[in-house]
Amino acid sequence: MSLEQRGRIALVTGSGQGIGRAIARLFAAQGAKVMLATRSAENGNETLRLIRQAGGTAELLTLDLASRAAAEQAVAATLETFGGLDLLLHNAGVFPMQKLAELEEQTLEHTLAVNLKSCFWLTQAALPALRRAQQARIVVTSSVTGPRTAIPGLAHYAASKAGVNGFIRAAALELAEYGITVNGVEPGLIATQATNNLGHGSTLSRGIPLQRLGTPQDIAWAMLFLASRHAGYITGQTLVVDGGALLPENSQL
Repeated sequence: MSLEQRGRIALVTGSGQGIGRAIARLFAAQGAKVMLATRSAENGNETLRLIRQAGGTAELLTLDLASRAAAEQAVAATLETFGGLDLLLHNAGVFPMQKLAELEEQTLEHTLAVNLKSCFWLTQAALPALRRAQQARIVVTSSVTGPRTAIPGLAHYAASKAGVNGFIRAAALELAEYGITVNGVEPGLIATQATNNLGHGSTLSRGIPLQRLGTPQDIAWAMLFLASRHAGYITGQTLVVDGGALLPENSQL
């Protein structure tokens, strides 16, 4: 089964590090032309360097997707640079720990803006180009936190990701008439800088049947499948990638 993306144009948000970097590198390795959109110029340039060093094609746009204007800018830059858009791969997200009793309005607003509202604005901006594309795909990084589980101190994050799953289902219905599929990936515990805030990896992995944290590449491969021609009859779905962590009926089993 070939997952090649040769000739396809992808916008990858949150691609400066972790899961987003892995997504961008994998799609570039499979032949896609990739527009990197990330907040950090330093991190983005490192992703850009790694892709080009491996022979891939990519360009970098530095912005914060907390506003509608930034989402529109990301899509416009992709169209101007590469002349089209086939794949909207939305991974940008924030993960601020703050307990509900101390939650500040700014934290809540920023989390919802980056994690949830950007889904709407990116899709809206990208829709004309995606309608012109063949086998267009929208794939969003969601999370098991919110749709299926909860972590103290992350009520705002959980709410944003539960909203993302609702967006995926509704958008899939609306865009089906154009042949555009909309799906998501729900990562469990993945070894990234954000996960370091939750505890040591060896401790966290004790509750995972596969006995390890996931890697950013594990999520990237799931994204690649959902963006491929082989997933053309899948839409409105989210794929849990968590090493089996949600399977035990009791966390102590």
